[in-house]
Amino acid sequence: MSPGLVDDVFPPDARARLEETADLQTPCAISEFASPGASDALARSEVMLTGWGCPPIDASVLERASSLRAVIHAAGTVKTFLSPLAYERGITVSSAAAANALPVAEFTLAAIVLGAKRAFSLAHAFRTRRTHRTAADLDGQHWLGTRGLTIGVVGASRTGRRVIELLRLLDAEVLLHDPYVDTAEAEELGVTLVELDALAATSDVVTVHAPDTPATRHLLDARRIALMRPGTLLVNTARGPLVDTEALTAHLVSGRLDAVLDVTDPEPLDAGHPLWDLPNVFLTPHLAGAQGNEMGRLGTLAVDELARFARGLPFNHPVLAADLERLA
Repeated sequence: MSPGLVDDVFPPDARARLEETADLQTPCAISEFASPGASDALARSEVMLTGWGCPPIDASVLERASSLRAVIHAAGTVKTFLSPLAYERGITVSSAAAANALPVAEFTLAAIVLGAKRAFSLAHAFRTRRTHRTAADLDGQHWLGTRGLTIGVVGASRTGRRVIELLRLLDAEVLLHDPYVDTAEAEELGVTLVELDALAATSDVVTVHAPDTPATRHLLDARRIALMRPGTLLVNTARGPLVDTEALTAHLVSGRLDAVLDVTDPEPLDAGHPLWDLPNVFLTPHLAGAQGNEMGRLGTLAVDELARFARGLPFNHPVLAADLERLA
């Protein structure tokens, strides 16, 4: 992983457990597999502990890592750097995506609550005028508050499931669209399973948590965005390409919809894009995932997985070859 991340991902307690569990082949992170030190470490290593900034683990790296039996990723997706050849070699893989899901879910809950109270547009008016709100500020507001909301969750991913858990704190009905969830599982989750068109047309809030794959590009396209009722809040903390940004822009510019967008397509938007200046749009720089002290959860989960591997136990958070096609 990037060397500067090591202390954040492995705070003292996690680093101590890591050193008790394993013999570390290098004193600091490897950022270049081509270096002589990396080659020596690869030849000896049974487990590779990876994170953000990991160079590609391709055929040439795997060829040199003849003893490698597991890759434990102290971050989210492994698809950006890990060759499928690893699975063909029988290497087991784990990811800390579950630990990263928690801060994303917390951010999403905050976005829903603030968006439901129209905090972003009202704060903009307050900041601009620097006087207290008036009754006129509420004109055109289709709803204001969290009571009795219908919230549509798109995707029962790790983050989507965490969001569903947190939404139990609200007085809300939760709808779910996920083609891999059946009615029985939806019942266990405490949600109502619906088609995506119905979710878009009937939700006060639509929050997106599906993986970014070719099949999900523009999952919320112009037609589905048009189905949303006036005043619907769209929250996207997943990936920008899931939403047709330009189709959404027209509805945001008109004021018909509100949005909290932690990701966009492209990311970031062009400097002159209209979404930067709209009072009903809250843009953040892809920060919903683990930041600062939250990053320690990633390392803690990774060390837990390493300890299980050392005891001959299966991973609690495996990344299986059969699931790769539908994972982010």
